[in-house]
Amino acid sequence: MQNLHHHYDGLIFDMDGTLADTMPTHFIAWSRSMAAQGIEFPEDRFYALGGVPAVRIIQMLAEEQGVLVDAVQLADEKEALFLELLQEVRPVLPVKAIAGFHREHIPMAIATGSQKWVAEKILRSLGIRDWFGAVVGAECVPNPKPAPDVYLRAAELIGVRPERCHAFEDTELGMEAARRAGMEVVDIHTLKNGG
Repeated sequence: MQNLHHHYDGLIFDMDGTLADTMPTHFIAWSRSMAAQGIEFPEDRFYALGGVPAVRIIQMLAEEQGVLVDAVQLADEKEALFLELLQEVRPVLPVKAIAGFHREHIPMAIATGSQKWVAEKILRSLGIRDWFGAVVGAECVPNPKPAPDVYLRAAELIGVRPERCHAFEDTELGMEAARRAGMEVVDIHTLKNGG
């Protein structure tokens, strides 16, 4: 395993789809909650919008489809349903292994498009919350990914300059956010596929 602590001073991980394989479970929760409101949310669109906060996704889809909804309430309902399914979430093993190897060597943080409390709950359910010095959620910063805000805040909270951090992501929006924060970023799909 590459010793990243020889080259970087901090590691920052996205959560959904990167450290935790939450995306299939999120899709089930999205499908059920949106269908109940008469909103279609195809799976390919779901994956394309990875990293975008739930309220923004709901507002966008509702407007496109001419449906009036309380986006905040629907986002809360979707998260509640997701949390009911939380026991189904598993770690992304190659990424968990990298975090596990480096946790004794350099500070690490989470930079996620999810709400902070949801991310904290997922990390606790995986038994790895104490590996990370900070968890930055969508509500912790003014602008969501692809803006660099969550990555910049995560670096600040672990006391590492952004350009000295290495980021791990699974979506184009997330990779753009990390690059805009001045970080090198790895697409975790290259790890999962052995590339």
